[in-house]
Amino acid sequence: MTTTLRLQDMAAFEALQRRMRPRNALDVAVESGEAKKPSKFHAVICEADGIKFRSKKERKRYLELCALRSAGECWFLRQTPFHLPGNTKYSCDFMVFWKDGHVTVEDVKGHQTKEFIRAKKQVEALYPVVIEEG
Repeated sequence: MTTTLRLQDMAAFEALQRRMRPRNALDVAVESGEAKKPSKFHAVICEADGIKFRSKKERKRYLELCALRSAGECWFLRQTPFHLPGNTKYSCDFMVFWKDGHVTVEDVKGHQTKEFIRAKKQVEALYPVVIEEG
């Protein structure tokens, strides 16, 4: 019987801790599933042609490339992976094949992270490409 009391006391103590913890409106909305926390760099997930993009800037570049493709200037691939040492991979946003024969590797960034800078250096060292940032 004392074990039951201890479990009940523990549950009551944990409930009291949850009630006393200061929370803002965003925490309440996230916990209830009503809202998601904003991304670290305030990028907004958006959609075009049934494809979800990580930012408005990436979607804008996609639409520009679609217009260029329609004009016959280029064609492109999305999220092309580059395999790196340590069983990791880096995926560029766009690999663009231009009409004149040259190829560009593009990554649309609003903010450079340390991880991106490291991956970019590794890809450029291992593969014969230069990553263009947009």
